[in-house]
Amino acid sequence: MAGGKQTPRQKMINLMYLVFIAMMALNMSKEVLSAFGMINEDLTEANTNAESRNQNFMAGLAAKASEQPKVYKPLQEKAQEVQTISSDLNNYIAGLKQGALETEDDPKDYEAMDKSSYFDELFYQSKITDEGQKFVNKMDTYRTEMLSLLGSLEGPQYRQIEKTVQDKFKTEKVDVGEGVKKEWINYHFIGFPLIASLTKMTQWQNNIKTVENQLLSAMMQGEQTAQLSMSKYQAIVIPDKTAFFSGENFKGKVVLGRFDDQLSFDKVMINGEEMNNAGSTGTVELDFPAGNVGEQNIEGELQFKEGDSIVKIDVKTSYAVIPKPNAAVISADKMNVVYRGVDNPMTVSIPGVPSVSANGPGLRSAGGAGKYVMNVTSVKAREVSINVSGKLPTGETVSDSKKFRIKEIPRPVGTVRGEDGNGGPVRMQRNGLEISTISAEIPDFDFDLKLNVSGFKMQIPGQPIVQVNGQKLNGAAKRALQGAKRGDIVQIFDIQAKIAGNSSYRLPAVSPVIVQLTN
Repeated sequence: MAGGKQTPRQKMINLMYLVFIAMMALNMSKEVLSAFGMINEDLTEANTNAESRNQNFMAGLAAKASEQPKVYKPLQEKAQEVQTISSDLNNYIAGLKQGALETEDDPKDYEAMDKSSYFDELFYQSKITDEGQKFVNKMDTYRTEMLSLLGSLEGPQYRQIEKTVQDKFKTEKVDVGEGVKKEWINYHFIGFPLIASLTKMTQWQNNIKTVENQLLSAMMQGEQTAQLSMSKYQAIVIPDKTAFFSGENFKGKVVLGRFDDQLSFDKVMINGEEMNNAGSTGTVELDFPAGNVGEQNIEGELQFKEGDSIVKIDVKTSYAVIPKPNAAVISADKMNVVYRGVDNPMTVSIPGVPSVSANGPGLRSAGGAGKYVMNVTSVKAREVSINVSGKLPTGETVSDSKKFRIKEIPRPVGTVRGEDGNGGPVRMQRNGLEISTISAEIPDFDFDLKLNVSGFKMQIPGQPIVQVNGQKLNGAAKRALQGAKRGDIVQIFDIQAKIAGNSSYRLPAVSPVIVQLTN
């Protein structure tokens, strides 16, 4: 069109072409500007939705932190740090956009936002302005702080977010080809229509919201995964009963139980009483009287908050109480003995069995639990057996038997004035013997037996034997005693004695007592 001499008509046609091309370029520019505006609107709406999701997440996390502070409080603090870093850059960019829109008559007239002068003057005037450098510094601060926070978190999901932050928020110089590099602020904003710059800023805000949402979701997912990890479970052995006997098979089951050492219960009820669970996490410490011998039940519930509701977990188990040993069980194999003529006290029990029954010749209950009395006076054999049986808490019957040797009561010894003369004659005055009581005792015997003396014989040297009825010297014995000399030996023998309350039992012959007169 520019070569050679042209006619006026040709010149007119060329001019029309130029006007047509200019009009096409103008229309295309208006359409592009409107497209940028619509993209900016879509991004703004997406940012609003993302902000709403993030706020809901923080509200839910705050509720969990108040319910289980030891688990979710650290996570909430980390999430608040993410929110603070994100808000700082997001609010700064929002302020830049607001300043630009205030220069426009209609913030919705995107076709009028075709000039680049606002950000050209704000960010770059032959070199980066203070405001331009501030923008770069804000981006650098966000990137550095966010990468530092991500670096403190473990997991592959955080490494991908780190890459996103590195790529989307880098501010290094941009290579535009042929070895030429432009400053980051120059490359993104200088010479661009205002609507294009606003849209790019909105896109960065979207990147901020997206990173924030991804990071918060990853943190929550990581905590939930940790809480559900198999490492939180413990193998728990549950026996069919809490006590087993020798020779019996152990029966029970092994289950997996989740143990959370951060969980604290809001209320613990055991056997109708509220337990003090202050300071305990993951476990409930029980401390109460074990109760009477036999099977005892533990019933109650654990309560804790989950959201707006109270979760209740029932507690139901049982345990066995057996008699507490209060002495060592020591027995002499040759000393399982019962005596004729007396009531032999017996204690009969089976460890772990609350109630037993026993039987044997001459055995009767003494009224107390496991207390019996055995009288074998009429048993002719030399041994006797006691049979014992009882029922375990499971209903199984157990039994046992034990033999005892039967012995006679040891031989009593005669006494005068309470002395038996075992170390030699009892030395006493004549008048003392006249008024003394003749008795019989069984020294060092396990039973405190009272023996009644009904008569005895007395002999003084050179005089006939005197028969006495009763426990004291009669007139004949006293007259014989008057003829005795100083130093004479008086023998008291053939002492007749019976057990008080059991006169039918025949005691061995009572040993005599010897008295030497001292005057």
